[in-house]
Order: sequence, then C-alpha cells, then structure tokens
Amino acid sequence: MSSAQLILAVDQGTTNTKAVLVDRAGAVIARASRPLPVAFPEPAWVEQSAAEIWNSVVAVVDELLSREPGGPIAAVGVTNQRESVLLWDRRTGEPVGPCVVWQCRRTVSFCDDLRRQGLEPTIRQRSGLPVDPLFSASKIRWLLDHTPGGTSRAADGELCAGTVDSWLLWKLTGGAVHATDVSNASRTQLLNLRERRWDAELMRIFEIPRACLPEVCPSSGVFGTTAGSGRLAAGIPVASLIGDSHAALFGHAAFKPGSVKATYGTGSSLMSPLDAPVESRHGLSTTVAWAEANRVRYALEGNITNTGGSVEWIASLLGLAGGAEQAAKLAAGEPGSGGVFLVPAFAGLGAPHWDASARGLLCGLTRGTTAAQVARAAIDSIAYQVRDVFEAMRQDSGVTPPVLFADGGASRNGQLMQFQADLLGCPVVRSCSADLSAVGAAWLAGLASGFWKSLDELERLPGQTSRFEPAMSPAQREELLQGWAGALSRSRPGHIG
Repeated sequence: MSSAQLILAVDQGTTNTKAVLVDRAGAVIARASRPLPVAFPEPAWVEQSAAEIWNSVVAVVDELLSREPGGPIAAVGVTNQRESVLLWDRRTGEPVGPCVVWQCRRTVSFCDDLRRQGLEPTIRQRSGLPVDPLFSASKIRWLLDHTPGGTSRAADGELCAGTVDSWLLWKLTGGAVHATDVSNASRTQLLNLRERRWDAELMRIFEIPRACLPEVCPSSGVFGTTAGSGRLAAGIPVASLIGDSHAALFGHAAFKPGSVKATYGTGSSLMSPLDAPVESRHGLSTTVAWAEANRVRYALEGNITNTGGSVEWIASLLGLAGGAEQAAKLAAGEPGSGGVFLVPAFAGLGAPHWDASARGLLCGLTRGTTAAQVARAAIDSIAYQVRDVFEAMRQDSGVTPPVLFADGGASRNGQLMQFQADLLGCPVVRSCSADLSAVGAAWLAGLASGFWKSLDELERLPGQTSRFEPAMSPAQREELLQGWAGALSRSRPGHIG
C-alpha cells in the first residue's frame, strides 16, 4: 500500500471547478472552488474557453495545496462535465476554437438530418444513445467543419478531439497522454457500447477520423503522471477519469443493480447500474457507468436539461438579486404552488420525452398568484421531471427501486427533497457531501493506486446521509401528477397522445 496520505480529486463542472483532498477514511479534509464563465454567443449556443477551464483547475489546486499541504499525494483523480468537447493542436497544445458545452444546441439541424437519413436506429443500437445535440459527436463534427482544414488535419493527427477529461489529462501530463475513460467515451456517441471501443460505422456517419480521438481506458487505472504545474508536483499518478454523474453514482457506493441516484445540478442525471446493456423502451439511454479492476458496470440513464438552471431563470425573471438561493427562500414559506406549473423546456425536453419542439411554459396563473408560488413551481418542476425519469427506469427494469439516492447542489433544498419523496412514493436518501462526484473520482483513483483495496472497503467508509420519507396521500399525489401531465402536454404542441 502507498505511504502517501491523501488523494487529490479535481471536479471540473459547467459553472465551477473544485478540488478536494480525501484521506484514508474517505473524508474530504479540504476543498477549494472557483466559478467559471459560460458564454451564449447565439440563442441556444453554449460554450466556454478551454484555456479558462485549465486555468481554473490550476488555480483551485494551487489554492488547495497552499492551504492544506498535508502529506504526500498518492494519486490524482478527475471528474468532469460530460459531453462538452473541444479541439486542440497536438503540437502546440493550444485549443482550436471553443469548448462546446453539453447544453449547446447548435447542431440541431445536423441531428435532424441524421434522423431524416434513417440513421437513428443504427446510432442507438451501436452507441446506446438517441440522436440529440447533447452528445459529443455532432459537436466534434461542427468544430471540424468550422476549423480551416479541420477534417484533414484531424485525419493527419495534427488535431486532438476530446471531452473535458481528455483535455485536463493532456494538460496534467504535459501533453504526454491523449486518453479518455469509458464513461466519458460512452457519452460521445462514437463508442460501441458492447465492445467499448471506437466504432468504425459511427465514425463514418459523423465523419470523424480515428486519428484525432483519444485512447479509451478503464475509469480506474494509471493514465500517466503529472508533469508539474503550479504547486502540483511532477510524477504523481493520474489514476482516474470519470464523468461527473457516473462519479456521483460511484460515490454513493451504489455498486449493484437495483439502485437509482439523481444528481441535482444545472441539469439532472438519473442513473441506475446494470450488469449488461439493455435497450430502453421508455426514452432512456444506456451508458457505461465505470470500469475498474477488469469489471465493467453499465447503467440506464435519463438526462434532464433544465432543473437547477430553471430556478436560476425564475430568480432572474422575478428580479431576485440572490439568484436560485433567494428563489428557494421565497418558496420555502409556500405549502404548494397554488396550481402553477413551470415546464422548463427552454431548449426542448430531454429524457424521457426527447421532444426538441417543446417550449417552456408557465401556466395555471391567476390574479391571486404570488411570486412565492411561481418560485415554488420552479422548484417543483425539478421533482416532476425527476419523477418522470424514475418511472421510466422502473418500467424498463421491471423493478421498483426501494429508495432514490440524491446528490448535487439543489439536493440541499429540504423542501425539494421532501416533495420528491412525496411524488415518488418512496424515500429519498440524500448524501450530505457537497463533493460526491469528487469523492467518487478519488475512490477510483485510490483503488488504482492501492490507497484502498476493494469495493467492500469503500462500502465500509463512513458517510453522512439524510432521509426523507413520503408523507403525501395517494389522491393528492395523483392530482398533482395529472396537473403536471397537462402542463407537459401543453408545452408540446406537436405531440399527440
């Protein structure tokens, strides 16, 4: 076993980057965080600066290590915003264009063309994913099309394409390693889900050369060693890469099939582990959860585009200077929304509906409607959307999960968690850790470096949770769900049924 006393985990998210130090007891002993700007150059376009992403990582690691030098670092783990993707020059290491963020819808017309060509069944069968601008492949195609000589340079190996984990690994290793893990690769729409390698037919469909893509590796394993940057010393193993939602599932110790977790962030991801891939019949995608120690775990997943982001939007609409936090305080005094429903389909609906034509809707308003009820409707919309995906998972698996594991920033809202338990009719178990994705990445890095020896050892590590039991009557629940179904239908004018 390594004599080093700490694992450093970097959690690079959409709106902030954080770094944590984790000790042998699995406790986060120090953390640092920094906000990250997001640009909206055109309606429904979302992008970031790859250089700013890397600089934010250096900054938070430097801050963390300056405050908590601690003992030697055994390994570095990285978890990241998924599906966001960028190009960079292999020789100079400089980004080529923006990092196109997972929320970006600039490739809607390209995806529509794929459907018109009848390619969606092939893409779904091979990748496990529906055709949607969310996933990375269409974004890579856009970047290549908007880079002079992009495709030929990529084919010649001059350009690297990668999700954010690949970019950070490249920078951490000083350009020595271009790799990704199976969890991130499975979200690109270029990975053969069953073979867990880049698929020739998918690369042909999206016209993306193999030469620009990273090597696909397990989530837990030594990818390379740090080259040294800022206060981070050289020679430390980078021992895990994993998408943030997958890392949260791992951090819940939800290692076995039958469990479901929801990560409440800007958007939300529900994930349920599987032994093998399954074909969803209810609007979900199949993905690789993680791979470690020659074991691969798959998962059913449902992605919701706007959850916490919709509360930020309503706060702006209501002129609340405190943003989402102030909206939550305003809603806290309301026992319900007073019949008001918000459907936050600002860029269409994700899982389980996948309706790009849907539009945001605020309905049920009367002269007596208050700002507090509108704020409550925004918070309730998170729980309704999560319930829709939870129900789709139940139908696909044929198993009713005994609890929902919850994490992420919005999960700290006790009112939301109680309403979620009421809508589901089952308990919600909330992790008290604000760093669950980072902890999951740290655990995987620790397994690879010998810091911890087994999943059993990780399951025995202490952790704090809060439990919310359902208290709503079935009749009240059904009335609310019927109201939500009506609002959903009205937000989808082209939908029949």
